[in-house]
Amino acid sequence: MPSSPASPSPINQALQPLPEAERSFGWRNHASLWFSLGVGLLVMQVGSFLMPALGLPQALLAIVGGSVIGAGLLAWTARIGCDSGLTSAGLMHATYGSAFARLPIVLNIVQLIGWTTFELVVMRDSSVAIARQAGWLAADGWTIAMTVFWGAVIVALLSGSMTRLVRRLISRAVLPLVVLSLLWLSWHFIDRAQQIGLSTLWERPGQGGLGVLPALDLVIAMPVSWLPLVADFARHGRRPGEALTGTWTGYAVANIWCYLLGVMVALTLPSADLVNALLLAQGGLIALSLLLIDEVDNAYGDAYSGSVSAHSLQPRWSIRRWGIALAAACTVLALFLPMHSLEPFLLTLSSVFVPLYGVILGRLGFGGDARQRLARPRRVDPSAVAIWVAGIALYHLTARWAPDWGSALPTLAVTFVLASLFRSPAGRAGVVAAR
Repeated sequence: MPSSPASPSPINQALQPLPEAERSFGWRNHASLWFSLGVGLLVMQVGSFLMPALGLPQALLAIVGGSVIGAGLLAWTARIGCDSGLTSAGLMHATYGSAFARLPIVLNIVQLIGWTTFELVVMRDSSVAIARQAGWLAADGWTIAMTVFWGAVIVALLSGSMTRLVRRLISRAVLPLVVLSLLWLSWHFIDRAQQIGLSTLWERPGQGGLGVLPALDLVIAMPVSWLPLVADFARHGRRPGEALTGTWTGYAVANIWCYLLGVMVALTLPSADLVNALLLAQGGLIALSLLLIDEVDNAYGDAYSGSVSAHSLQPRWSIRRWGIALAAACTVLALFLPMHSLEPFLLTLSSVFVPLYGVILGRLGFGGDARQRLARPRRVDPSAVAIWVAGIALYHLTARWAPDWGSALPTLAVTFVLASLFRSPAGRAGVVAAR
């Protein structure tokens, strides 16, 4: 009997440039998406860590400077993703080679599973605290139910269209509610600051233990943590310039606002538990409920990007199928893992992506050859791999031996310069042609 023809290989959507006809994001979509992703309880919590080590002028300098720089790096990567139509996995393939890229892709999936699980824990704990404050819960027996509920919400969102979610739900519904909640909390804590005395708070010296450069590093850490995700969304943009300015504006404004709110909470209502501090604010129950809704898109963004990366490794499962599977797995993990104690591990794992994207920006940041590299990939690019590994070592050595200088900026600068200098002749030709 003649053998049946082999089934065709599935198309790897994560490693194919997205056709321009399928792109629908404009400036407003990029800005609203990244403003929404930039708002979060974790960002406010990290902002509160700046006090009382720094004085208010020093904290403001670190917040504005770190947000502009960090969001700029995020926006630059968004431009590359939009210009090439490639996902984050595609950019890794183009930079590091088709074989070696699997390692950073796997590490990215691991960190995204971790962060999705962490977001589910944050949403669960916040919703339980809100319900208890409102008098709806008298005991802690709803922890499992809240975990399963939020996990089911993420699964439901991943079952639909990502572009429709961003254009209709986030841009039109979620964003106005989040802005209103931030305005309400800002008004409340500025009023508390005025009662204490704005000049008193402004002139209060920092207690030390954290310099401006390490604080800048801490602020930059939040936008940098999104670097492995941004291209997965930016590739849906119609114009690279809109992806750049929309991402930069949206995320920088959100990051500055949330860090400043964290600082104001620490100055006016010190508490080890940010959620309880926000609940004590006038109208805090409503504002925190709206912020909790916004946490959903953070978990969704992590899970969606993880599903795109997983699809790049195993394209027989669609992005949607991978997303549902990852969200279900994260829900189970949220029930059993002590995620708050695992947060330092997740932050350490994130440190590998600072030099990873320093190399990607150095190789692809000036235009030209991302698609060409992916069309004719090397299995391994030795110089890119060597610079990345050296960058990881530099990151940790700087944190250990020169903590006053920070780690992220020096590592990004060194890996970017080295990757630019050691571009292949073909890569330089692509840049010249692009100009």
